Amino acid sequence: MSAMSWAPGPRFPAPTRLLALAALALAGCGKEAPPPAARAPVPVGTITVAAQSAPVTPEFVGLTESSQQVEIRSRVSGFLDKRVYTEGQIVKVGQLLFVMDKKPFEAQLRAAKAELAQQQARLTVARQNLARVQPLAAQNALSKKDNDDAVGQEQAAAAAVEAARAKVVDAELNLGYCTITSPVAGASSYAKQQDGSYVSPENSLLTYVAKLDPMRVNFSLSENEVLRIRGEKASGALDLPPQENFEVEIVLADGSKFPGRGRLTFTDASFSQETGTFLLRAELPNPQGSLRPGQFVRVRLIGAKRPGSFVIPQRAVQQGPRGEFVWLIDKDGKAEQRVVEVGDWIGDDWLIRKGLRPGERLIVDGALKLAPG
Repeated sequence: MSAMSWAPGPRFPAPTRLLALAALALAGCGKEAPPPAARAPVPVGTITVAAQSAPVTPEFVGLTESSQQVEIRSRVSGFLDKRVYTEGQIVKVGQLLFVMDKKPFEAQLRAAKAELAQQQARLTVARQNLARVQPLAAQNALSKKDNDDAVGQEQAAAAAVEAARAKVVDAELNLGYCTITSPVAGASSYAKQQDGSYVSPENSLLTYVAKLDPMRVNFSLSENEVLRIRGEKASGALDLPPQENFEVEIVLADGSKFPGRGRLTFTDASFSQETGTFLLRAELPNPQGSLRPGQFVRVRLIGAKRPGSFVIPQRAVQQGPRGEFVWLIDKDGKAEQRVVEVGDWIGDDWLIRKGLRPGERLIVDGALKLAPG
């Protein structure tokens, strides 16, 4: 049995093997890569943009003021006997506040009444004398001068009685002024004179009472604001209520709304030369007395409207490098970003001045996952 022999096949040189591997690699690279998977549609919430007449509520800084603040002054000079009211208390009409020392005025009244009685007695004598003289003068038993003297004495006595009666009335008034009451209902201030003080015309102010219902609110518009409102009204961009009868709403320092609305009651005739502003005043019902004079509040005028406006939810507006923008859906169903010009806030909505057209589809929810296209 002959032995089989194995002879090795032909060997390729090293350069030839490298060329073969390179050819195989190029053949593999020639195959096309699979296309990327299409992005799934992003679910969003949308609304259709529509023009509407949007309410406009301009806001100003105001200062509350009593509708009737009365200074309580003493009408007579004398010693202050007693303060009767509690300082800071809500007082009623006719409520007793102070009592002056009455004794000197009671004495003056008694003296005035005594003088009146004395003059009345003189008048009685003069009339009786005239009654005796006139018949005698008619019979020429007395001269005309005697008759004229009797008539003059009677008339002088009558005038003296009237003067004495006026003194009685004056003394009664002064005695009545010793009892000082409140002419209005409202909040009382602190007493500026203490018990036992001597009150004269120089220090006659005792306190003051501020009426709380209704309450006034004063605020001002700058000249630029007035001109802008007039211009927008003339161009039809702003509709004002009939006779400019605005309702007034008050926002307190903590951001809460004051219950109840008021009305404009006063507009000044001219601009202030010192500040260049135009003064307005509103009155609001304040039955609980929660508003007090001297409070700083925010005043909102309600009643104006801006026709042809676009009002969209606030969450639909985002902030970008070029300012505020929104997301819209174009005719191909793709997301489109657009810069808009925003106006005032209206509750939870935003007034858009420029950038939207009626009928467009606005994205209000899900915008954080969007990209253009």
